[in-house]
Amino acid sequence: MVAVATLVIDQASKLWLLYVFDLANRGAVRVTPFFDLVLAWNIGISFGWFQSDNQFAQLALMAIKAIAVIVLGIWMARSSTRLATVALGLIIGGAAGNGIDRFVHGAVVDFALFHIEIGGKTFNWYVFNLADVAIVAGVAALLYDSFLGVPAAKAP
Repeated sequence: MVAVATLVIDQASKLWLLYVFDLANRGAVRVTPFFDLVLAWNIGISFGWFQSDNQFAQLALMAIKAIAVIVLGIWMARSSTRLATVALGLIIGGAAGNGIDRFVHGAVVDFALFHIEIGGKTFNWYVFNLADVAIVAGVAALLYDSFLGVPAAKAP
């Protein structure tokens, strides 16, 4: 359920920003002094690494993502804690959301930009989306569960 909810929220936000809010024609929209909505098409992987508009590279990224989602789904089915199950659901939903973007648009739709101005210089964070937030939160929850969560019962 977490994976489906994550996927729906991610895709709804992107579709709304693209087709209702029309972010492409609005350009950058300042929401707060440190947060803007901007449209960025990410043809690479996380943080824009491995940028390539080559069709083979895009297919390879989609295949890797599909394999990762299957492996994470198996892990989730075998998960012994609720936190790990929810975390894996967040990661799967986020990965699926970005995978749908890559399949439909040929790139991932990114739109959130945090920035700060210090001494007249503006420092920008990477442009990201809600799927990215879900993936990062899921990984953080998995790390917490692995290191600080309830220890597994020992076999007799």
